[in-house]
Amino acid sequence: MKYLHTMVRIENIDKSLNFYCNVLGLKEIRRKESEKGRFTLIFLAAENSDEKTGLLELTYNWDPEKYTGGRNFGHLAYSVKNIYEFCNKLIKSGITINRPPRDGRMAFIRSPDNISIEILQEGDALPIEEPWKSMENTGSW
Repeated sequence: MKYLHTMVRIENIDKSLNFYCNVLGLKEIRRKESEKGRFTLIFLAAENSDEKTGLLELTYNWDPEKYTGGRNFGHLAYSVKNIYEFCNKLIKSGITINRPPRDGRMAFIRSPDNISIEILQEGDALPIEEPWKSMENTGSW
């Protein structure tokens, strides 16, 4: 068995692509539109992922629907080379850090569709630093 992708449903393609590509740094690998099924699938990959596994599949259904509970997802997880630098970039992009990296290892944010995203420090945790050390949680993660 091999992990292929994670699918999340989205409500707005432009907002979601801006978040996942421009803010998080993923890249669009391929896209499929189905007139008959009335949906668009957009596959995204992290910089060091191959183009067939470990993908994020954004599913946009053409007929509007609000997604809650079982219709969306728990969380996505990505590792970064420096969690503090990455969280600073997120803040500068207007993203709320729901669970700051107080431990130098883990943070959580939310996508425009309220999907929880875990950001993990690659390798060992970084030394604990301010302002992260004393930063409170915001909202839910």
